[in-house]
Amino acid sequence: MTIDWQSILFQFLGGLGVFLFSIKFMGEGLQKSADERLREWLNRFTTNPIMGVLVGIIVTICIQSSSATTVITVGLVSAGFLTLRQAIGVIMGANIGTTITAFIIGINIGIYFYPLLAIGAGCLFFLKKATYQHIGQILFGFGGLFLGLELMSASMQSLHQLADFASLTLHLSNQPILGVFLGSIFTLLVQSSTATVGVLQGLYAEHLIGLDGALPILFGENIGTTITAVLASLGASIYAKRAAAAHVLFNVIGTIIFMIFFTPFMQYVQWVSGVFHLEPRMQIAVAHGSFNVFNMMIQLPFIAGLAALVTKLLPGHDGNINVTTKHLDPTFIDSSPAIALGQAKEEVLRMGEHALRGLEETFLYMKTGESEHIPTVLQLEVGLNHLDNEITDYLVMVSKQPLSRADSVRHHTLLTNVRDFERIGDHFENIIELLQYKDHHEVSLSKSARQDLIGMFSLAIEAVRKSIEALDTASLSLAQEVTELESLIDDMEDKLRQKHIARLNTNECSGAAGIVYMDIVSNLERIGDHAVNIADSILGIRH
Repeated sequence: MTIDWQSILFQFLGGLGVFLFSIKFMGEGLQKSADERLREWLNRFTTNPIMGVLVGIIVTICIQSSSATTVITVGLVSAGFLTLRQAIGVIMGANIGTTITAFIIGINIGIYFYPLLAIGAGCLFFLKKATYQHIGQILFGFGGLFLGLELMSASMQSLHQLADFASLTLHLSNQPILGVFLGSIFTLLVQSSTATVGVLQGLYAEHLIGLDGALPILFGENIGTTITAVLASLGASIYAKRAAAAHVLFNVIGTIIFMIFFTPFMQYVQWVSGVFHLEPRMQIAVAHGSFNVFNMMIQLPFIAGLAALVTKLLPGHDGNINVTTKHLDPTFIDSSPAIALGQAKEEVLRMGEHALRGLEETFLYMKTGESEHIPTVLQLEVGLNHLDNEITDYLVMVSKQPLSRADSVRHHTLLTNVRDFERIGDHFENIIELLQYKDHHEVSLSKSARQDLIGMFSLAIEAVRKSIEALDTASLSLAQEVTELESLIDDMEDKLRQKHIARLNTNECSGAAGIVYMDIVSNLERIGDHAVNIADSILGIRH
């Protein structure tokens, strides 16, 4: 009997395409349903490695993608919201959470996936409410997942007749390292560990591969899925790179351990399968889940060592900023609102230091053009937004307590200070974007324009620095100096506008350069305004 290779290949690739699309579509629906709560969970509930594992499991089950969880985790590490140890715990949990899909695939739902597709499509086309749209995405993706598996399984059935395929699977059984390599490469290519497991479940269910050949591929899949985290860490901070490296090491170490104890693990899977009379697809799901659970249990006590190892492998320090709050203790809100206001002030001062550093890093990027300053600036801006939310929430809770007249004034002042520092972050982010636009579009500023910007930048930085010092010490003299600096900045803005018009008239400056130049000047002038707002609040309190 002749094998129609074209039909096999097309049907397999089509089934794989449907499967990958459905997994992505379902994951997007789940992620939209969870919305920003995912980051909230990762940020708030990863206080220790065990909690990190639990949160990693829950988030991955919610979005059906360990890669997405890992990418979010790497981003939070890069932004300073998570430590490396917390991130490793989340990554361990993500590896376990992703096995749930394999168990779902292991359930034989027959032709019932067709109604799921129909109901999902109905929600998407006939119901306009966002909640029903998300439910439609989830149901359609879930049904499509099984349709893709059905197509791939059907394409594999005729491979029984191929002697070369039988010898290949026998070779995989005798060469488990090759199986690990194939599992890694296939997962790397399709960018989905779930797809690899789904294909493997199909091969095993059709008796095209034995358990001794399937397990190494399963181990290799866990290595291949780490490429997403590695790609996400490129261009990020050294801390994000370490989180990605920890993900790779965790799965590589786990694979080495289970390859050493390959025979006992295979016997364990066979024993569980016999006791519970598991179908072939479910046997692979149990092997997949057991590998990740046992791997987590083995390595969890050594998280500190794993963190130390990746730190040694990737040395260096790029000034990662801790943007989590340090001083906002909620116990003071009820017991002593005055002390709570003092704690809030300390956090506002930290926020001011972040704003000042972000402005300084932006200035350095303008002068040197070195892109290494950009991630720090963006991280600081994200941190300022986070601190803005946290401090504001804390002060709102304080406002519910009885406050003296003086404390009420302090409370109002701190709220306005928080807003001013957050706006400074928005302005230096705007400047960074303008400078990046200038570099990407090869827009050049004239020498005199650069010197003007350097002078105005220096004044703005000095104004922000003095406003922070004035806030810290409640100094009238420093607050007055800030108002004087802000007057200089306003005067300078007028002069720079006139000089800019003169350069345009003499063709010394292009129109594109002029737009960038004047927008930077405007942002610096507004930074000066926010610095003087802080100074004015101090003058108001003292008066």
